[in-house]
Amino acid sequence: MQLSDDFRSIVLNDTPLLDVRAEVEFEKGAFSTSTNLPILNDKERELVGTMYKKQGNEAAVKLAEELIKQEGKLLRVDAWKKYLKQNPKAYLYCFRGGQRSGISQAWLKESGIDITRLKGGYKAFRTFLMDESLSISKELDTLIVGGRTGSGKTILLNELENAIDLEGLANHRGSSFGSFASIQPTQINFENNLAYELIKFKDKHKGKPLVLEHESQNIGRTFMPKDVYNNFMSGKLILLETPIDDRVDIIYKDYIEQSLDSFNVKYEDEGISVWSQLIENSLDKIQKRLGGKLYQELKIILADALKEHQDNSNTQGYKILIKRLLIEYYDPMYDYQIEKTKMDIIFKGNHLEVSDFIKQISYS
Repeated sequence: MQLSDDFRSIVLNDTPLLDVRAEVEFEKGAFSTSTNLPILNDKERELVGTMYKKQGNEAAVKLAEELIKQEGKLLRVDAWKKYLKQNPKAYLYCFRGGQRSGISQAWLKESGIDITRLKGGYKAFRTFLMDESLSISKELDTLIVGGRTGSGKTILLNELENAIDLEGLANHRGSSFGSFASIQPTQINFENNLAYELIKFKDKHKGKPLVLEHESQNIGRTFMPKDVYNNFMSGKLILLETPIDDRVDIIYKDYIEQSLDSFNVKYEDEGISVWSQLIENSLDKIQKRLGGKLYQELKIILADALKEHQDNSNTQGYKILIKRLLIEYYDPMYDYQIEKTKMDIIFKGNHLEVSDFIKQISYS
């Protein structure tokens, strides 16, 4: 039976992976190229696990065979074969690379299909990814793009070849108002996806600095492992300077227009209602930091903007809220952080100037 622990090649080749763990295991964390077709579903896995604890491995295997039976075996093998027809280069894994993937591999062999199994399974691959994240983050030089909220940092990063969009990986904009219509990945999936990006970056951009946005350790509900984050933020800081009206337009396009579109697609007729509630809740979350007077003023502005939006389909009122939030809340907070930062600020400029500066460093 073929085994492989060449995890680096799996990452670099985006090798498809057949995950035969139970659904609950897959939902907690998997890999970006994985497809879950379990050999035991959640209930079966629980029953077999209980039997294993009480009576040992032999009894657990016997129970699994009784639960699956011949009909279940044929259904599972048929589903795997259909997947492998579309993904003939796929590898197979379970949690530790033991019985579940071993039995699955044997059943496929009986049906005439050879498939390579991950040595050590999910656990070994995950350990490799976490070790690589720490090692690569320590090894790489980083350029950190900072700037006030709405400066267009993410826009800039997405124009650069040697950048990783951490907010994109986290599926969150990083602010109190930063949630998308789609949910964030689990913490495990965020870490796995970040590791994939770092391994690919190191392979593709040898000798070049990694460009990242100036982030806090937490991005929404996900967070970067502490040592990885500290390694990232030990780099040099570059500040992107953008006029206030341009920043308002950037925020408006991202947080209002594009966000509304995505909520309308997901929730259809309820899209505006769900989105409006999210914005109101987001403002409430920062009430204490805003202070009572400013919070009440912003609540009124938001209520007026929502009414104009609902009554007349006019969303321009949100720009008043955005500008007040930027000038009276986000800017003072960010300016204070920059004043206290221990990072070396090596350049300041507008979008074009910062882009040119980074490219000179990156490709010198």
